[in-house]
Amino acid sequence: MFGNTFILIMGIVVWVAVAIWPAFIAKQKGYSFMLFLFSGIVISGLLTLLIVSLMKDKLITAEEIADDEAAEEYLDQEEDKFIK
Repeated sequence: MFGNTFILIMGIVVWVAVAIWPAFIAKQKGYSFMLFLFSGIVISGLLTLLIVSLMKDKLITAEEIADDEAAEEYLDQEEDKFIK
């Protein structure tokens, strides 16, 4: 029904489409879109997605980090009060 060429082309299209997903996530975290698109094509889109998900977000400001730490400290204090 389908020729080998059609199946090959569809496989390449799917491979690139899966590689675009981690590249967009990397861009949202402040990393190079093209670098992660290339790595997604060469290595694997899913492996690159795992790598990107483990990477730190470069766009978080120092104020946001301080707010998160203050919130965690407050919650720890409230938890200690509740336990005692």
